[in-house]
Amino acid sequence: MTGTGRTGDPITGSGAVVVTTPSAEETRRLAGAVAALCGPGDVLLLAGDLGAGKTTFAQGFAAGLGITDAVTSPTFVLVHQYPVPGPGPLRVLLHADVYRLEHLREIADLGLAELVDDGGVALVEWGDAAEPVLGTGALLVGLAPSGDDEGAREITVAPTDDAWSGRWPALVSILAPWGVYR
Repeated sequence: MTGTGRTGDPITGSGAVVVTTPSAEETRRLAGAVAALCGPGDVLLLAGDLGAGKTTFAQGFAAGLGITDAVTSPTFVLVHQYPVPGPGPLRVLLHADVYRLEHLREIADLGLAELVDDGGVALVEWGDAAEPVLGTGALLVGLAPSGDDEGAREITVAPTDDAWSGRWPALVSILAPWGVYR
């Protein structure tokens, strides 16, 4: 499963921006910057092949929320929940991996939509598969290796609809240090 390269896929459609990070650490920094714009109810659908950097992105995103717990892929447990410290409106980061789920109903049964409505923000690895169930208002983040450098990543960010339109200019500005192009 991958969110890049399919005809008509919103990750490559209009409104998408693409950046390149030179290392895993920079991918984490970028994700932490994106986290600063997220609030309760937000869902980020992470797409990319095995080893593309989805969990690395999740680690940086969690750090950006002030989470100090080790963030690992929830491949076998499906969802990890990390309490978000501080008095803000965000109470929990939900980190899901839907790679092993075979049907959209199984994704819906995880209850992520309900959990994010209760003060959570969700990162969904293999999120392109979950888009039909979780995509309304989501941000699609595609990750792929870039060039010959093992840690470099091309990251494509696209809204699945207009729910991010009010924050889009701020998001593009946050991504600018990594060379935004469209």
